[in-house]
Amino acid sequence: MKVIVCVKQVPDTSEVRVDPETGTLIREGVPSVMNPFDQFALEEGVRLREAAGGEAEVIALSMGPPQARSALMKALALGADRAILLTDKVFAGADTWATSLTLAAAVKAAGKPDLILCGLQAIDGDTAQTGPEIAHRLHLPQVTYAEKIMLDGRTAVITRQTDSGYEVVEVRMPALITCTPPADFVPSTPPYSAITRAKKKPYEEWGVDKINIEADTLGLRGSPTQVKRVFSPPRRDTGVMLEGRSAAVIAGELFQALAKEGIL
Repeated sequence: MKVIVCVKQVPDTSEVRVDPETGTLIREGVPSVMNPFDQFALEEGVRLREAAGGEAEVIALSMGPPQARSALMKALALGADRAILLTDKVFAGADTWATSLTLAAAVKAAGKPDLILCGLQAIDGDTAQTGPEIAHRLHLPQVTYAEKIMLDGRTAVITRQTDSGYEVVEVRMPALITCTPPADFVPSTPPYSAITRAKKKPYEEWGVDKINIEADTLGLRGSPTQVKRVFSPPRRDTGVMLEGRSAAVIAGELFQALAKEGIL
């Protein structure tokens, strides 16, 4: 069995900056981390391999600048068998449309997988579009919001989150699943020995020539999304806490404050 897990390196959310000219994220000099949703997907992939008695290959796949290698090295330390980084100036500035096209082409080049696992969304964009778009491009069934995955032969049994609770669905493989962690999930920290072993595992960097896609359809040039304006939301004043007095006194103070603002 072959499992491909899409992993993204994202800026630390407290340090995000946007280029006002291009509308793309400024990554240079910004601390980066592995997207938390993707780490959960990766750990699920490794767990599925172990449940299958180790008779599976887990491939971590990422698209990004050369420094994204660190996210893939962490993926290898967490248990992935090999890693592929799609890195080429042609890929830069991609929206989800161009990103999914690039990743789908890389999946084909890496060989037909039984499962593709993605994090539900990336914390730097929160679109939750890339995984489903990959499934569409590869003509695969998809299941989203997966919290737990079990395999029964060629069938994946998935417990997925919904607005009203949970539901259990089945899907025939090959399939794509987007994963979101349960509330009690604690991301694993690989030990030093695993980090050392990761450096000896297969790691490749692929450019546009490897995935056999026209350059004009990729990156910023191939992205139909046009950013009209980029701005930071205005800072909000610190709220006023009314406490330490009786409920009747606080209610009176609240009424007066709202009246002063013209709300009442």
